[in-house]
Amino acid sequence: MKNIAILFVGLASIALAQTQTPSTQSQPAQNQPAPQSGTAQPAQPAAPAGRRPLQAKTQPEYEAYNAAHAQANDPVAAEAAANDFATKFPDSELKVLLYRDAMHAYQRLNNADKMLEMGRQVLKLDANDPEAMIGVAEVLTERTRDTDLDKDQRLDEASKLAQHALETVDTNISVPSGVSAEQVDTYKKFLRSSAYAIMGTQQYNKEKYAEAEDAFRKSVDAYPQQPDPIVVLRLALALDKQKKYDEALKEANHAVDLTASQAETSVGIYARQERDRLIQLTGGTVPPASKPATGTQPAPAPPKSN
Repeated sequence: MKNIAILFVGLASIALAQTQTPSTQSQPAQNQPAPQSGTAQPAQPAAPAGRRPLQAKTQPEYEAYNAAHAQANDPVAAEAAANDFATKFPDSELKVLLYRDAMHAYQRLNNADKMLEMGRQVLKLDANDPEAMIGVAEVLTERTRDTDLDKDQRLDEASKLAQHALETVDTNISVPSGVSAEQVDTYKKFLRSSAYAIMGTQQYNKEKYAEAEDAFRKSVDAYPQQPDPIVVLRLALALDKQKKYDEALKEANHAVDLTASQAETSVGIYARQERDRLIQLTGGTVPPASKPATGTQPAPAPPKSN
């Protein structure tokens, strides 16, 4: 599964909705700064237009949220804290943030089953949350096996979630105080890139290689600042399957470049295998450091986004 931590480390710390301390009046102050993790922040410029930051209604709720959020690095503790908070404050709109914390924590642990569970919990609270939709769709796409009895149902759900995430990315992100328009734009680009990558993987697995190529290109174009080497490699494979060998070699070389410091990882190995195969198919010479490949060797299967 594509590393959601990449999606949310840095960007998430900027773009995840921040809570606001409750006002002493019945309604929160309109321009009150939004402290993060309980730390007071000075007043900052207004955030770009978007959904308002999620808010605590009372001081005890706000303090309980911060205590629960402090468990975000421990997936089991984060899940337990989210459940405890939801029990104590069943009407709080901050519940979604804590279950999102747990989703990210389980992702960092590479526990796909629990990540899926927490993502679904987020979607129960907010069916339009693009982060949770992408997280759930990614797990369903990458971890569904051909032998699963509910394979079609799982992949259909993943496809619909990825598409809906594209529809809600501009409307359903809470914009924290002090976040620039550029930061929010970058965050949205990463979300779009992830959604297109999921759609491309599904098309590739259905052997619809032209459609997969289109989706993978959109994924790369959506977030060109940080192309995902797995997406670039899968683009090369989709082109290879269409016998567009020169274009495929260009993308395979790109994937090799992106994995220069990760040559021994699965994606690095796959990228070099695909590059060497395409070099031979196009009449070139395989680099001496590479293992020789035969021209009849089939294109490697796309690596899992573990």
